[in-house]
Amino acid sequence: MDDACPFCFAESASPDRELPSNELAYIRLDGFPVSPGHLLIVPKRHAADWFDLTAEEQKAVMVLVEEGKRWLEVNYQPDGFNIGMNCGEAAGQTVMHMHCHLIPRYQGDLEDPRGGVRWVIPGKADYWSNR
Repeated sequence: MDDACPFCFAESASPDRELPSNELAYIRLDGFPVSPGHLLIVPKRHAADWFDLTAEEQKAVMVLVEEGKRWLEVNYQPDGFNIGMNCGEAAGQTVMHMHCHLIPRYQGDLEDPRGGVRWVIPGKADYWSNR
């Protein structure tokens, strides 16, 4: 545990009890949600990113992605999902404790949602217009 890490502190101080967790990871609501119900799946061990996790921790995170999806379906009824991780500063990671975003999507939340996660690099996202 890193005392300065917001995710290490959050899990030890007050995990969201209503959200699923397991021995190696937990789910919390995102503090700066991009949509209603935006979740973070966070390993309990402090590790910088996905590639620093053990195979068991990676599996535990993916199990919680599925459990988080079911929880969102019951509590928020989204129409779709984006799942993503930022690994390293060049990829946009700002908290250096691995976390997976599970972002519920809703019909009409964007005028044109085509491309989804491809918009991480806007000039490369639209592959369908210039064919």
